[in-house]
Amino acid sequence: QVQLVESGGGLVQAGGSLRLSCAGSGNIAGIGNMAWYRQAPGKQRELVARITRSGTINYSDSVKGRFTISRVNANNTVYLQMNNLELEDTAVYYCNADVVVGTWMKNYWGQGTQVTVSS
Repeated sequence: QVQLVESGGGLVQAGGSLRLSCAGSGNIAGIGNMAWYRQAPGKQRELVARITRSGTINYSDSVKGRFTISRVNANNTVYLQMNNLELEDTAVYYCNADVVVGTWMKNYWGQGTQVTVSS
């Protein structure tokens, strides 16, 4: 069974920083795209950043220049470094990954980690 487990969320003042981590565990043969999404209260879940296995990255316009996504393929882990946090960044952040199990690729979600930015 495959699990994605996020950590690193919390409460931070505006202008501060947090680093989120997401580690995959279980019967993983490999991982393709990895991404971070977020969902604020009353809003739809939105893509924050995505990184391919080879390292190609794209960011949402709202976080460009402030957030950095990275991954360590050997550890099945993806990170999100969030700097200069704004009130609007408050949301539950979810890890997402395309995981190869045996000969199949399936999309998985983590359970989410709360990020709260205060003034």
